[in-house]
Amino acid sequence: MESSSMSKPIIASKTSSESLEKYKDEISGLPHGNGWSPSQHLCLHKGFWFYPHFLQGVLHARDHFKAKPNDVFICSSMKTGCTWIKSLCFLIATRTQFDDSTSPLRTTVPHDCIPFLEYGEYYTEAGPKTPLFASHLPYTCLPESVIDLGCKIVYLCRDPKDTYVSMWHFFRKVVATIAPGQEDLFVPIEEGFGLFCKGMSSYGPYWEHVLGYWKASLERPNKILFFKYEDLKKETEACVRKLAEFLECPFSIEEEREGTVQNIIKFCSFESLSNLEVNKTGKQVKRDKFVENNIYFRKGKVGDWRNYLSAEMGERLDNIIEEKLSGSGMTFKN
Repeated sequence: MESSSMSKPIIASKTSSESLEKYKDEISGLPHGNGWSPSQHLCLHKGFWFYPHFLQGVLHARDHFKAKPNDVFICSSMKTGCTWIKSLCFLIATRTQFDDSTSPLRTTVPHDCIPFLEYGEYYTEAGPKTPLFASHLPYTCLPESVIDLGCKIVYLCRDPKDTYVSMWHFFRKVVATIAPGQEDLFVPIEEGFGLFCKGMSSYGPYWEHVLGYWKASLERPNKILFFKYEDLKKETEACVRKLAEFLECPFSIEEEREGTVQNIIKFCSFESLSNLEVNKTGKQVKRDKFVENNIYFRKGKVGDWRNYLSAEMGERLDNIIEEKLSGSGMTFKN
C-alpha cells in the first residue's frame, strides 16, 4: 500500500445497529446482575459478565465472524495494557509498509488501527494490509473459526488490582461522556471493588478470563503468546523481539544494528502515544456519542492501585486471585 494514503485515518466499517437488534430477545433471557452504573446491568453469558450493548456485538461475531488461517488476535481483558500491546503489534507488523513519519498511529487512535471483532469493526479496503484483530472476549467466547483454524493469539494480562483501578476510572469517564451528570451516580470505587471481587465486571470474572488463555497457552504454546503487563514494562526489548518472532516478522541483523527495536519501543511508549495530537484531542463515536481518545491514556504505571485502594483491599484481592489460580501455574506474584 502506498504511503500517500497511509497518513489518513483508518476507516472501519461497522455492523449496523439494525443487525444487532435481533439479539435483544436472547440477551433478555440471560441471568442479570448489578452493573457499575444505575443505568446498566450485567448479563451472564457462558460464565462471563457482559454489558448488553457489548454482548450484542459478541453474539453477532459468534454468528458471522469468519477468521482466516493467518489472522492474529490481540486479546486481553479491559484495561490491562491493550492500547500499548496493540500499538506494538501494529508497528512491528507494518514496519515495512511505513516509516516512522507515515505510520497510521500518528493520525489514528490505536484501537482504530486494529479493529475489535466483537464491536463489529472491520477494515475497509482503504485500511492497512495486516491480519491483526483485537478482542476483549474470554477464550471460550471467541468465534469458533478462530480456534478451529488455529489462529495465533497474543494475550496480555495485568495485576488485578491495577486492572480494577484503571477499569473504574475508564468507565467513570465513559459514563460522564455518554450520560452527562450520571457520573456522580457511578459506583463508588469501594463498592465497585466489591463487585470486581465477586467477578462482576465487564468480561469478568477477571481471573477466569486470565485462566482461559493461560491454560490454552500451555496446550498450544506455538499458537498463543502469553504476556504479563509487568513483564512487558520490565523487559520491553525482549518482549518486543518475542512478539516479532511470533508474528513471523523477526528483526533482521540490519534492523537490530539500526535500532529499530528501540525506535518501536520509544514510539509506542506511554509518553509518546499520549502526546500525539490524535490521542490528546481526537474523538471516537461510541453508542452514538463522541468519546475523547485521551480516555485510553491515564497513567500506565505499575502499582498505581496503592493510590486508590487500601492495603487491606489489596490483600483481599490478592488472596482471591491466589485461590482462583491455585494449581494452574499462573501467578501475579513477583
